[in-house]
Amino acid sequence: MRYRVTLLEGDGIGPEVTGATCRILAAAGAPIDWEKAPAGGEAMERYGVPMPEVTLQSIRNNRLGLKGPLMTPKGGGFRSANVTMRQELDLFVGLRPVKALPNVPGAWPGLDLVLFRENTEDLYAGIEHEVTPGTVVSLKTSTTKAGERISRWAFEYMRYRGRRTIHCCHKAPINPLADGAFLAAFRAVGAEYPYIEQLDVGVDTLSLFLPMDPSRFDVLLLQNLYGDILSDLCAGLAGGLGVVPGANIGSKAAVFEAVHGTAPDIAGQGKANPLAVLLSALMLLEYVGEWKVAGRIERAVWDVLGAGKHLTGDLGGKAGTVEFTEAIIDAL
Repeated sequence: MRYRVTLLEGDGIGPEVTGATCRILAAAGAPIDWEKAPAGGEAMERYGVPMPEVTLQSIRNNRLGLKGPLMTPKGGGFRSANVTMRQELDLFVGLRPVKALPNVPGAWPGLDLVLFRENTEDLYAGIEHEVTPGTVVSLKTSTTKAGERISRWAFEYMRYRGRRTIHCCHKAPINPLADGAFLAAFRAVGAEYPYIEQLDVGVDTLSLFLPMDPSRFDVLLLQNLYGDILSDLCAGLAGGLGVVPGANIGSKAAVFEAVHGTAPDIAGQGKANPLAVLLSALMLLEYVGEWKVAGRIERAVWDVLGAGKHLTGDLGGKAGTVEFTEAIIDAL
């Protein structure tokens, strides 16, 4: 069986890192046929918006997407391409596994966390207005439905992956209705999974203890804003945004993505590290059940990183994108 996947190459270093990823997947025999679709700067030129309907429809048709980093025009009233994609396709699960890799500077030894972020509500609903001159009100939305479905997705993931402890992050003492509803939904769904340890923690407390000792945590469940902030903190524990994968998953589609920026300062210079996109592509392969191919590529990545001879500049080496890519292909 082959899978047709929508490819959003991205802006800045996007085409370089997605191109490297496609080469590696082809060398490993991944059964993927790519369908390129415009997004970001390319889409702005052709359609006037960074996430056009033609691209959204491609993802709807294929049910799968791989995305490089995208730019969003500043000051023009454009909604983020990423937020548009998540809301229009109802990709309510933000999944960010964070794991320490060999020879990555700054990585916390033995780090192995999974973070779930509710992707569609909270302040990202974009409901705000100026009530009087100089006074703006932004509304935080929190529904039982959203809390229950992200909680169930997290518990099911844990059941199949052998994870045993989950912390629900909140600020219920300050927002007893909004955060309280999310916490109540978590507990209601959790009652169906008595074999999984279920705890809750304040977002401030979590922010304190994560940098001190992330090993005390296994799986984290967070609302949109908290998840956005703390997922980047967790990425810092792994060595940075350039070495962590991400996914946005809904009931009818899933898009796997690099979570770092477009890095325009090094775009086109052949210096970019493709690891984030590549690891996201491995998540895609696992999602469709291609575990064997994903495992082969993962072992090759660990071999290359462990050897330390072909590391990109952000990892302390001198290799370029092509040299790093070819080293992984050779390791296959």
